[in-house]
Amino acid sequence: MRKICLLLLVSLPFTVFCQKKSNPIWHTTDHPPRFPITRFEASEGTESPDYFEIISWWKKFDSASPYVKMIEMGPTDAGLPLHLVLVSPDKDFNIQSIKRKKKLIILINNGIHPGEPDGIDASMLLARDFVPPFNVIPLSNTGQPTWVVNNPPSNVVLAIIPVYNIGGCLNRGKNYRIDQNGPVEKGFRGNSQNLDLNRDFIKCDSKEALTFAKIFHYLDPDVFIDNHVSNGADYQHVITLLTSQHNKLGGKMGSYLNQQFEPALYSLMKAKGYDLVPYVNHFGETPEKGWSAYWDSPRYSSGYTSLWNTFSFTPETHMLKPYKQRVESTKALEESFIDYTSQHCKEILELRDQTKKQQSVQTKFPLGWKMDRSQSVSITYKGFEAKTKPSEVSGQSRLYYDRSKPFEAKVPFYNVYTDTFSVEKPKAYIIPQGWWKVVERLQANNVQMRRLTKDTSVEVQCYKIESYQTSPRPYEGHHLNSAVKISVHIKTMTFRKGDWYIPMNQIANRFLIETLEPQGEDSYFAWNFFDPVLGQKEGYSHYSFEDIAAAYLKNNPDVKTKLDQRRASDTAFAKNGRAQLDFVYQNSPYYEPAHLQYPVYRVH
Repeated sequence: MRKICLLLLVSLPFTVFCQKKSNPIWHTTDHPPRFPITRFEASEGTESPDYFEIISWWKKFDSASPYVKMIEMGPTDAGLPLHLVLVSPDKDFNIQSIKRKKKLIILINNGIHPGEPDGIDASMLLARDFVPPFNVIPLSNTGQPTWVVNNPPSNVVLAIIPVYNIGGCLNRGKNYRIDQNGPVEKGFRGNSQNLDLNRDFIKCDSKEALTFAKIFHYLDPDVFIDNHVSNGADYQHVITLLTSQHNKLGGKMGSYLNQQFEPALYSLMKAKGYDLVPYVNHFGETPEKGWSAYWDSPRYSSGYTSLWNTFSFTPETHMLKPYKQRVESTKALEESFIDYTSQHCKEILELRDQTKKQQSVQTKFPLGWKMDRSQSVSITYKGFEAKTKPSEVSGQSRLYYDRSKPFEAKVPFYNVYTDTFSVEKPKAYIIPQGWWKVVERLQANNVQMRRLTKDTSVEVQCYKIESYQTSPRPYEGHHLNSAVKISVHIKTMTFRKGDWYIPMNQIANRFLIETLEPQGEDSYFAWNFFDPVLGQKEGYSHYSFEDIAAAYLKNNPDVKTKLDQRRASDTAFAKNGRAQLDFVYQNSPYYEPAHLQYPVYRVH
């Protein structure tokens, strides 16, 4: 009842609001109904709210509008819940019902790096302008006050994560991102575990990532936007756009993204006064020589969401632009997404539906990629002249950008990637139940899987890890494995009751290939979940095994022949008694089968 009364109270001066939809402009001395202003507005664009202000504002908005619903979705490492806000033009918050009505869902993620809060403020302003009776926006600041109704499209539902990295948002101060032009106080990049959450979408070391997976699969969004602020070179552009790589997205969706969706966003932003360019992925020489598209592998939000056939984008405002300008440009881009997707709702939904069906029966998936430097497009880059001068710190030559010398130039942008190898889809994967950390991550992503009801013998393809490289320095709590080489063997193996059988006829097919094939750059093997098989557990005492090895060679002449051949071809090996003894051990039944045996099996 309180909610209804509040709505009626703020609507009273605008009874004409519901009567003159054909002519939504009025001249009036009464201020139109507005929801309480944000800290960003109160500070004239210099400040951003802290975590508790953010959540309080959204809760009040939920209470004030029947078009808004705020939901607690799950835990975070900070001990506080992760919230999701739904903004629905017809007040329908049932996701199944929204899907049945063929409405399009845009998921907007904010504050994954809380030192980059532009999206936090922009989404508050966007949502307020999206729903009655607060969607009355100023049309002119001259003469008699004039306002216009911003009628929201009926076929788009907004889903907004107000702030994703709560721990980093709570860890707030004036000294973070010291070379960024506002706001006055900013949050910290790391979460409560000091993790960069935009490297965690596959490995799920954080509770945030597990809750995000829940949100993502609950919504199955058609478009995903993850708001950021860029570092790197200085240039004139206020905002840039990282679009998930179109070749990697692949098929009709990839072509549509590259040839229609993204160019339309550029046109819409141009009409709003913003010269949008691709994210300036340049941290070496200055950008006027051009740059390549950022490779958003599945560890990143846009790379992860693309695995599920969602059109994914990462807006990046420029750190040296005033905060007010950055927030306004982020809001303008969010509005452009709404405008385009509303107009092209049907084709976007159909493209996604077709791709899901196709991938459920697709037999081969690309897993390795490289940039094709022979192909590029020409884009207009607006930069500042780069110069050098002596550093006042070191006395050495340093780079700086001369803002008194802006320039405009055509530069090459490299955004074509070709696949280097592909993997044939198995009929199914089998994972022994002991690898529960992997199983939990698959379950968090709604992977269809079942447990074996009895001990079962199955002929499977087995991978042996022949070689790999491990990063010498830690990265986000891991030492990544890469350059993985495998050999394939066919065996009949007995799996236990309770082991997991994962059929490969589902929407999750691409996700499963990327995570379970060890050669994938963001596979669970790459992220160390299977590292225990890399260490040998059994061994022998050399003096004792000598007699056992000698007897084994007498009874197994084929192994003796292999040993002689190795000695003849390898001088160092021929002089190393320990190496020869170990060769016999590894070619005997005494050698443990689990060593270097990749514990995910392919049913073929």
